[in-house]
Amino acid sequence: MKITAQEVSHVAKLARLHMSQQEIEAMTKQLDDILTYVAKLNELDTEGIMPTTHAISIVNAFREDEVKPSLERGKTLANAPRQNDESFVVPKVI
Repeated sequence: MKITAQEVSHVAKLARLHMSQQEIEAMTKQLDDILTYVAKLNELDTEGIMPTTHAISIVNAFREDEVKPSLERGKTLANAPRQNDESFVVPKVI
């Protein structure tokens, strides 16, 4: 067994989780199964295999940056509820 009920109980206490003895036993079994599976994965020879962040190759979907003209200040502020001919006027937050 890779993890004990005492370890599960200790971590539950640190996380302030209130677990019954039955829940601790079930969690111990589940975590032991997970750790056993991870140990099997560690047996695989991964020498020479590049690390990946995705299961499939993903190419950046963003478009190239292009410099374009901005909106005119007057058009930008035209529909603002409050403005001072230079910028939006908003309520003071602080």
